[in-house]
Amino acid sequence: MNQDQKKILKYLISGAFALVLLYFSFKGVQWSQFMGALKTCDWGYVILAMAAGALSFWLRARRWRMLILPIDPQTSTLSCLNAVNISYLANMVLPRAGELVRCAYITKNSSRDSSGKKLASYEKALGTMLAERIWDIVMVFLLMSLIIYVLWNRFGSFFSEQLLGKAGRGFSFSTLMIVLAAAAVIFVAAVIALRRRGRLWGKIWGFFQGMGQGLASCLKMKRGWMFIVYTIGIWLCYWIMSLFTVWAAKGIDPASLGEGAGAFIAKMNDLDAIDALFLMTAGAFSSLIPVPGGFGAFHYIVATALQSVYGIPWNIAIIFATLSHESQVVTQVICGGISYIWETLRK
Repeated sequence: MNQDQKKILKYLISGAFALVLLYFSFKGVQWSQFMGALKTCDWGYVILAMAAGALSFWLRARRWRMLILPIDPQTSTLSCLNAVNISYLANMVLPRAGELVRCAYITKNSSRDSSGKKLASYEKALGTMLAERIWDIVMVFLLMSLIIYVLWNRFGSFFSEQLLGKAGRGFSFSTLMIVLAAAAVIFVAAVIALRRRGRLWGKIWGFFQGMGQGLASCLKMKRGWMFIVYTIGIWLCYWIMSLFTVWAAKGIDPASLGEGAGAFIAKMNDLDAIDALFLMTAGAFSSLIPVPGGFGAFHYIVATALQSVYGIPWNIAIIFATLSHESQVVTQVICGGISYIWETLRK
């Protein structure tokens, strides 16, 4: 199987997984009621949520630039912003492809040293991206830990049973030992094979060395406290996006969903900023599932959270999940399209 065939296979598997999740997320939904409910939402709040999403892109670009500056001091905020925006477009086609695209973009636009080498080589840019992702993962688990510790009675069962419990079922200690043993065998075999091919080993070692330099760039940042400020700002934007979507869903006309929907819409109306924080944190776990753009995964997790914690029926919960996800998809398409056109015209 050649590289093109492998890429096509990855596209097909990833796309099929997303379709399966979308199928189960929207299974049984009455589309006339679904579309009628969407029409009655408060779209002013949806637009505000999209604006908060666009602001988070700019903050992410500023934060990433802080990691790149110790490697290439000439990197501009605009280059980082365009790279971030275009990466979101790539992620809609193939999960995790966006991270590779934005690293390649930064490398392509990097300045050179006296010997003509790119200052922000691909492996160094990849290291900075990994450092940024590590911070995001830390934030997700910090938020989850905070919610569980402070509000266990309200949200603890969802994380322990619905999310982490289902993920851990069927994964025993013996399975873990088998995986670790297989990984050890593969690693030893790879080391032996590479030592017999010194040139190849040198290239691979150089690649990981460059990644290490990118990861270590967080230790060389100037005004490192601003990195923390940007990180808090990014996640504050996500929280605001979730809150605006909650307020947008409060405008749903119960009559559009048929008889008996009034009581459940009233439950939606009772959601506050803490509930928006919980839904945002739950939705963040969808990024761990390898599907393009979070399609299906986000819908399923957020709708499950609304159903299991608040007792809101699936046909209403999926409306909120769709509003939250698709509004940001549109934001990503607009921002990514603008950045792509900008780069095309600039060239």
